Amino acid sequence: MIQFYFLSILLNGLAGYTLVVGTGEEDTSLDTGFRLSLQNESCRLILGVLTIVMGFLKILSSVQGDVQVIGDLIPALAGFLAGFVLVFEYYRSRSTLEPEHTEKIEQLLIHNKKWIGFIALAAAALHFLFPTVLFL
Repeated sequence: MIQFYFLSILLNGLAGYTLVVGTGEEDTSLDTGFRLSLQNESCRLILGVLTIVMGFLKILSSVQGDVQVIGDLIPALAGFLAGFVLVFEYYRSRSTLEPEHTEKIEQLLIHNKKWIGFIALAAAALHFLFPTVLFL
C-alpha cells in the first residue's frame, strides 16, 4: 500500500532525526522550534509507538512490484529498532525499577542511539530514493 510506504518513510525519518538530535539543549539554531516539540516525552513516546506499529505493518504489506515480505525488510527493522529506543527511553525515565535490571538493554541501545538514528535516516532516504529495490 502506498500510504504505508509514505508513512514508513516519514516515521523512520522523524524517529531517526529525534535520535540523532537528542534533546536539542546543546545549541540554538533555526530548527529550534522543531527540536523543542521533539523534546516532549509524550511526543517521543507517541512517535516511538507509531514507528513500531508502522514497522510491523510494513512487514505485512508490500508495494506492487516488490518482493513479498523481504521487499521492505530494512525499513521495517529500522522502524522497529528506532521506535523501541524511543519507547525504552520513556520507560526508563518513568520507571522505578533499579537500573541493573535494564543495564544490558541500556548499554546496547541507549548508548548507540545516534547510530540507530543514522540507520533509520538512511533507511528512510534509501526507501524514498529507490522504491522498488530489493530489501529497501
